[in-house]
Amino acid sequence: MRILFIGGTGNISSACVRLAVAQGHDVSILNRGNRPLAGYGIPAGVESLVADIHDEAAARAAVGERKFDAVANFIAFKPADVERDVRLFAGRCGQYFFISSASAYEKPLRHPFVTESHPLKNPYWAYSRDKIASEDACTRAYREQDFPAVIVRPSLTYDTVWPVAIGGWNDFTLVDRIRRGGEMIVHGDGTSLWTVTHAEDFAKGFNGLLGNTTAVGHAFHITSDEVLTWNQLYTTIAEAAGVEPRLVHIPSEFLASLDERHRGGLLGDKAHSAIFDNSKIKRFVPGFQATIPFHVGARRTLAWFESAPAHQRIVPETNTAMDRYIAAWRAAFPGAEEE
Repeated sequence: MRILFIGGTGNISSACVRLAVAQGHDVSILNRGNRPLAGYGIPAGVESLVADIHDEAAARAAVGERKFDAVANFIAFKPADVERDVRLFAGRCGQYFFISSASAYEKPLRHPFVTESHPLKNPYWAYSRDKIASEDACTRAYREQDFPAVIVRPSLTYDTVWPVAIGGWNDFTLVDRIRRGGEMIVHGDGTSLWTVTHAEDFAKGFNGLLGNTTAVGHAFHITSDEVLTWNQLYTTIAEAAGVEPRLVHIPSEFLASLDERHRGGLLGDKAHSAIFDNSKIKRFVPGFQATIPFHVGARRTLAWFESAPAHQRIVPETNTAMDRYIAAWRAAFPGAEEE
């Protein structure tokens, strides 16, 4: 199959690209060309189309007369992005994959076991509302123009990032902090249930949908079946880093009151237990199974960070913010951690 990945060098998409090449597909990547493909493990032979997808004329020129069996956009966030892609690829692809987010599911959840039919509603996070509106644009294009849209909703998926709520994402700050004896912030009491998924496991499910035209018009989430508490997740990272965890529990509402940027990611997502029913993706992709447990994946992520000094970026502001949150919590509720 001929497949176009828009993005293609990100935390999730690069794993899908690598697997697609291994599966023998003819793969093209469309992005701004700012990241060397080899640095993300992208094999030689992948066609690089250089353009900013947000510049519709430039993207159209880069794509030229090419047609694709599947187009997957990993960097579409708003309805206008989907509407542009419909103009670019209508009649030129067998499938169009919009990468949405499991954070689009209703918050707070009225039932922790989530299927694809769960309502979409998130009053806390603009990011999630934009994804919902983008899904609506996909559905309209499918219904009104027969545009072959497929919606995929990853949950917290990691490979070259840390799947945490507080402490960083694509940097080395948290590991550096705890190796120096620093404390890790866990939202709530740490006992709520959560699912993280290694990008290589996500790719197995996602790539299994490529070329499966019965998936057109459907939505899928693709996650691991491993369910862990947030205490377990942070403890596993500490164990991978070779240190004893020092966990400080702070309520999500309190963290959001200190920094509004946490309101969406916590109250609109990670503060709620979420267990994903993967029955649908397993029906469409027989044999799909996530096989990388977090205690293995965390060590692989650490190995990636430690593989090059350039990966080990420290963000001082993140450390400062965590210290500030802990100090504010202890000042407001002295002795709360001993209760």
